[in-house]
Amino acid sequence: LARTVMAEKKPEEMRFDADPTRDTAGRQKLRSWLNKSLRVSMTDGRTLIGVFLCTDRDKNVILGSCQEYIHDPDSTSREDPRVLGLAMVPGHHILKIEIDDITSDQVM
Repeated sequence: LARTVMAEKKPEEMRFDADPTRDTAGRQKLRSWLNKSLRVSMTDGRTLIGVFLCTDRDKNVILGSCQEYIHDPDSTSREDPRVLGLAMVPGHHILKIEIDDITSDQVM
């Protein structure tokens, strides 16, 4: 039986952010949003608010301590949020992402 021996990589080679030439403006912006509260508007009208933990190449977003708000266009009353906890938001359902801060105007 043939065995394949995988080359060992040093920890600094395994880290994605170890190469500073890969640090684009978009990645710097995403890194600055880590552990901040984000408001994610979705295609079905829901809004999720939670702490930005990570994303991937498919633009999926992981939010911690997430709460879901369902907006009824005909209703003027404010509903209570549904607590989701840890949530994965599929990238193809995201319309808009913004920092959940009234004084900030950063929109992705």
